[in-house]
Amino acid sequence: MFRWALIPLFLLLFLILGSLIALICQLSYEQLREVIFDPEFHFAIGMSLSTALMSLCLAIFLGVPAAWAMARISFKGRRFVDALLDLPLVTPPLVIGIGLLLLLGNQGPFTSIFPQLARSLFSPLGIIIAQTYVASAIIMRNSLSAFKAVDPAYIQTAQNLGLTPTKTFLLIEIPLCWPALMSGSIVAFSRALGEFGATLMLAGATRLKTETLPMAIYLNIASGDFSLAIGCALVLIAIAITLLFALHRLQRERKS
Repeated sequence: MFRWALIPLFLLLFLILGSLIALICQLSYEQLREVIFDPEFHFAIGMSLSTALMSLCLAIFLGVPAAWAMARISFKGRRFVDALLDLPLVTPPLVIGIGLLLLLGNQGPFTSIFPQLARSLFSPLGIIIAQTYVASAIIMRNSLSAFKAVDPAYIQTAQNLGLTPTKTFLLIEIPLCWPALMSGSIVAFSRALGEFGATLMLAGATRLKTETLPMAIYLNIASGDFSLAIGCALVLIAIAITLLFALHRLQRERKS
């Protein structure tokens, strides 16, 4: 019976490894050389890394305090809020993009208050907003689980020693939750780096302006330049593998 269970395993491995090998073997040396020295390729890498890093910082700034509040403060409707904060994880990216565009765009309620915001969406700012939206939910969920796992005795001891809630948060809870926070940050950064649907709707797809690596793949596949699209895909795969190894190493350290 157990041998039949190996068939789905081999099928999944075939799809994963097969797609990787197909991408790697697609480009010749000359094509790869052209891609490496292409200014559009450099722009897409720089735009992706810079916006993803800024989005990660914003997601940490928003997600970690929000998770602490959910873990430590009791209020009515907390279960509803807890479920609502997971909505970005299950909502289709295109739907997220449309919602953000209607909220922050020219027809949104904030146009009269912040008119410059609507005009700035089709820029790196729009990319950062879209990436932060999806990354903050990951940060919040990982952080919430970590804060809930902290032994209340540590917090009580810190309070008995005279530490304020802020100092307890910074000096006790953050160090205890650090591995989980780092794991969440790795996943959130990877998610922000690969964000496409919400970014497409909110910031648009403009070459050398809002062109992240996923956007470069989309634009070049549409125009028939498969070499540059595959080159961008290989960069994303390389970053994903690096982040995956880092995540697994953190998880092993947490278990040990």
